[in-house]
Amino acid sequence: MAVIFIVDDDQAIGEMLSLVLENEGFQTVTCMDGLRAVEMFPTVKPDLILLDVMLPGLDGTEVARRIRETSNVPIIMLTAKSDTTDVVAGLEAGADDYVPKPFKVAELLARIRARFRIARPAESSGADQSGNSVANTNHIERGSIVIDRLEHTATKNGKDLNLTPMEFELMFVLAAAAGEAISRSTLLHDVWGYESSGDTRLVNVHVQRLRAKVEDDPENPQIIQTVRGIGYKFVNPEH
Repeated sequence: MAVIFIVDDDQAIGEMLSLVLENEGFQTVTCMDGLRAVEMFPTVKPDLILLDVMLPGLDGTEVARRIRETSNVPIIMLTAKSDTTDVVAGLEAGADDYVPKPFKVAELLARIRARFRIARPAESSGADQSGNSVANTNHIERGSIVIDRLEHTATKNGKDLNLTPMEFELMFVLAAAAGEAISRSTLLHDVWGYESSGDTRLVNVHVQRLRAKVEDDPENPQIIQTVRGIGYKFVNPEH
């Protein structure tokens, strides 16, 4: 049974989320203090964290940053603030997604399920349109970069890139279509599971985070390139 760690200083919201999630088959643990959440995290060992931005002790952004130092557990921020500064700060700290308050429970459940989705093995094989060798769509080799979805590994020159689950999925989707420009809206659908239009800041910040791990010079990206007016494309590394 998957464990969801609910960190929110509003007791009513915490109790409501616990009830809803446990009815959906999840186990929940709640906490109302940011510093206490960081202390509890190694013991709770959650499969996903619902993390409020405004917390006593430590705010949600700092909690996310500290957890990311040791874990790639999926983090969904819950925020009453939706301005660019607060949202981007949370994403840059390591959050995978965010849901603004007040939220619809059905929407939050959809976001949670998207984080828990299991990739289905593909049946295709051979080579893609750009001539890249692809044994199957669960294993991709792009020059010095090797990505395996079943093993959930991503390496460059044999070195682990240490990607979060969201960064891994973003990398996989881009690499699978190497050479092709993919729109931000398509990435929101394919990576985040959004059925309708969403916040493209999610894509932009995650690309920034991914570049910091993949590129030799993140300020001058050669592998994950911006396609002006469209989105991004993956270009095979030369080394």
